Amino acid sequence: MTKHFRRELDNIKKRILTLSSLVEERVQLATRAVENIDAELARGIIKADYEIDEMEVEIEEECLKVLALHQPVAVDLRFIIAVIKINSELERIGDQAVNIAQRVEIIAKRPKPPFMFDYAEMGQKAQRMLKMSLDSLVNLDVDIAYKVITLDDEVDRIKNDAYDKIKQAIKDLPERVGYYINLLLISRHLERLADHATNIAEEVIYLVEGEIYRHVE
Repeated sequence: MTKHFRRELDNIKKRILTLSSLVEERVQLATRAVENIDAELARGIIKADYEIDEMEVEIEEECLKVLALHQPVAVDLRFIIAVIKINSELERIGDQAVNIAQRVEIIAKRPKPPFMFDYAEMGQKAQRMLKMSLDSLVNLDVDIAYKVITLDDEVDRIKNDAYDKIKQAIKDLPERVGYYINLLLISRHLERLADHATNIAEEVIYLVEGEIYRHVE
């Protein structure tokens, strides 16, 4: 392996870690916007989405350049493949943060109905899953990655609870259906965010163990 090739791999690793930190910050802001129904914070998340998009494109281009010029094999090839996939998952997590912010921006304009589902627990669990998946990437720790996968069921449980309670709220107050649908969509976006964190954990398992974990029951 040439020194130039090693430098390019190190640069890609630094870039994916920088993107990881940025995405983690956006998720924290999005969950805070939900908890406080903060329209101003939500608008900031939406306006800054281009930063994640641009970084995602730059990382993918770097990975493709390395593949074309150096034709890596074995663990180096797995690293590049894993980074390309994780890069995409991080961009999608950024999109989910924006989707959450858009819902907050809408409901912030309307008076609160009597029932409000508390998303604090779901937001905290989704944030924890993302942090753990990124920690597993930084440390190449498959034990943490496997723990992330087990936590996904907890987020799904809260999403189902939100669905049941919000569905009942719509029956009780059909005139507030628009508000409640946006509230329901927040649970969907948080659940998808957790799914993407799980996907990152699965890619770490692939990177370290060389085994594709997806669809394993």
